[in-house]
Amino acid sequence: QVQLMESGGDSVQSGGSLRLSCAASGSVSFGNVCMGWFRQAPGKEREGIAIITREGRRTYADSVKGRFTISRVTRVDAKNTLYLQMNSAKPEDTAMYYCAAIPVGAVAVCDLGTQFEYWGQGTLVTVSS
Repeated sequence: QVQLMESGGDSVQSGGSLRLSCAASGSVSFGNVCMGWFRQAPGKEREGIAIITREGRRTYADSVKGRFTISRVTRVDAKNTLYLQMNSAKPEDTAMYYCAAIPVGAVAVCDLGTQFEYWGQGTLVTVSS
């Protein structure tokens, strides 16, 4: 089991920056999960925007490439955290943002199309023009 809790959502002006955090805990070792950030805008389907594998390989959706950065911090005290640094925010980035995780043994490849197993409750980001 993996528990995920997002934070950091806020309202920002277009061109501004924001950092989202996702605190991860549970019985599955944080070092053995692939993690990602997803978002869902009103009236739209959920989309994967950034993935980071156990080895640190990063994959980004074209819509955020060059503007967003995903990173993860693994700590010996088990306070493991996934981050999403959002720069040059655009109004079209307005959405509910979710972090997700899946044990590396559950999938052959972890990418934006992977069906992630564990999800947080989401944090709202609003970008105004």
